Amino acid sequence: MTRTDPAAETTAAGLHVYGIANCDSVKRARAWLTAQGLAHVFHDFKKAGLPPDRLDAWLQGPGWQKLLNRQGTTWRQLTPAQQAAAVDAGAVRALLLAHPSLIKRPVLEWPDGRITVGLEALAIHGNR
Repeated sequence: MTRTDPAAETTAAGLHVYGIANCDSVKRARAWLTAQGLAHVFHDFKKAGLPPDRLDAWLQGPGWQKLLNRQGTTWRQLTPAQQAAAVDAGAVRALLLAHPSLIKRPVLEWPDGRITVGLEALAIHGNR
């Protein structure tokens, strides 16, 4: 079962998937989770916004280096000065809040407290 109710995600225990609905990586992750019978709550941060408290947890967990997607179109559209400023968690936090599409997707918050980023992490950690 997949839920997309933003209110449910703050109260529901379980697996939370954060990303953008039309992102191919997010689509593949959600399909894989569903095929595995893993119910999850989906938060589309393009539509519902990026929760600053969740971003802070991700910066403390996986870290800004894993969260910042330097391969995508959004990164290439930044000015050289904006790119050069992405040198620490504080600077990257401001950048990600201003441009949520810069976050490598999906970000998964597992029921056991793990936070994983990207499809590679899903393949490695998803079956525990």
